[in-house]
Amino acid sequence: MTRSWKTLDSELILDRKWLRVRRDRVLTGAGVVIDEFHVIESAPWAAVVCVTGERELVLVEQYRHGHRGPSLELPAGVLEPGEAPLAAAVRELREETGYEPGHVQELWSVRPEPARHEQWAHFALATGARLVRSQALDATEEVTVVRRPLSELDAIVGEMVHGLHVAALLLAARRGLLA
Repeated sequence: MTRSWKTLDSELILDRKWLRVRRDRVLTGAGVVIDEFHVIESAPWAAVVCVTGERELVLVEQYRHGHRGPSLELPAGVLEPGEAPLAAAVRELREETGYEPGHVQELWSVRPEPARHEQWAHFALATGARLVRSQALDATEEVTVVRRPLSELDAIVGEMVHGLHVAALLLAARRGLLA
């Protein structure tokens, strides 16, 4: 049986727009005290597996500094305060690609790294999507829209470096949602 840990003390040691780091003093379920257990707090985000009526995936490519190169990804972004994950996924799809879904549904919610992060990642599936507007990017965003046939799914996931985006695509395929 898994036993919860108890937080004995907590101190915020870094507080920035996109990142907060906390140093907790914890008592493990086994009775061991860890004096410095660092927890990363960051905003939840949403991404969308988007399929057009022509059976193409709508993806984006952008530079990712941590990766030091371009990354082929699902349209995604941080939830606005009070915004529902499904609404955020649709908003990000519209902003980054200009596509409007015909139908959208929740796919999956997961913690990207539950050992030290409190963050949630939410995934949606949009089908019957069609291009209806231009991109509406933030000043810091340089996003290229990429359309690829669903028949290239294996090659697409082989090109992607974002593990959760790969997992969401494979989950949607496994559930028969991309057939």
